[in-house]
Amino acid sequence: QVQLVESGGGLVQAGGSLRLSCATSGTIFSIFTMGWYRQAPGKQRELVASITRGGRTNYAAFVEGRFTISRDNAKNTVYLQMNSLKPEDTAVYYCKADGIAEHYWGQGTQVTVSS
Repeated sequence: QVQLVESGGGLVQAGGSLRLSCATSGTIFSIFTMGWYRQAPGKQRELVASITRGGRTNYAAFVEGRFTISRDNAKNTVYLQMNSLKPEDTAVYYCKADGIAEHYWGQGTQVTVSS
């Protein structure tokens, strides 16, 4: 009943940009932190960026100022604007929402950056 749906992934050339969106649906009473994670083949899932309900953001070191996370609290939607993409950014990107004592995950969207 609770669902997170990512969109916006695709194939882009190095140096290009993509904007990921994660829309939530179902009965979610309170979401505190939302974030984006990614997982490349043979790698562990890692945090890309997160944002609290109050707008405090946190980014992984590899972002290097290239990405911007934002959210619309009224819509329970989170976005990730990715610029200056590198081939190393190629991965499945997952959306995550944290409730009081539960976590919600999307099924991921593929981002592929060609060199």
